[in-house]
Amino acid sequence: MPKRAQYRVWVDNRDAIGSWLSGPRAAAEEAGADFGYRGEQLGLPESGPGSIARPGRRLGALAVDWGLCLLIAYGLITDGYGQATGNWALLVFFAMGVLTVGTLGFTPGKRLFGLRVVALDSGTVNPLRVLLRTALLCLGLPALIWDRDGRGLHDRLARTVEVRL
Repeated sequence: MPKRAQYRVWVDNRDAIGSWLSGPRAAAEEAGADFGYRGEQLGLPESGPGSIARPGRRLGALAVDWGLCLLIAYGLITDGYGQATGNWALLVFFAMGVLTVGTLGFTPGKRLFGLRVVALDSGTVNPLRVLLRTALLCLGLPALIWDRDGRGLHDRLARTVEVRL
C-alpha cells in the first residue's frame, strides 16, 4: 500500500474515533444538525434570568439542601449518625422540598444558588406537581435521566423547569 493511502486510512480512523469519543451530539452537529441552545424549545432565553439552570448550580443546590436535611436529622431527630439518620434526612428532604418549592418556588439551596422551579404553562407550580417532582427526586434515578434541554425526568413528568433567578 502506498504511503499516502496508509496516511489517509490512519486519518479516517482517527476521525471516527474522535467522533465516538466526543459523543453522538458532536457527531450529529458535524453532520449539520442544529440543536440550538438549552431551553430554546421551551421558549426560554439562552442566558441570564429565566434561562435553564446549569447542572453545576443544580448539584450545588442539591448538596446544600441535603446537608441541611442531614443536620436537622442528626441534631433534632436521632441520637448519633447511622442508617436512621439517612432515612430521617430523606424524609426531611421530601418535606422541605414539598413545602418550600410548593410555596416559594425554591429550597434554601436553590435560593443560595439563584435558582427557581417554575411550571412551563403557568409559572407557578401546582402542589400536586411539586409532590410528584419531589417524590421522583427522592428516588434519585429520574433526576439522572436528562433530555436535550438539561431537564431531568422528574421535571419532565411534573412539567416544570428549573431556571436562574
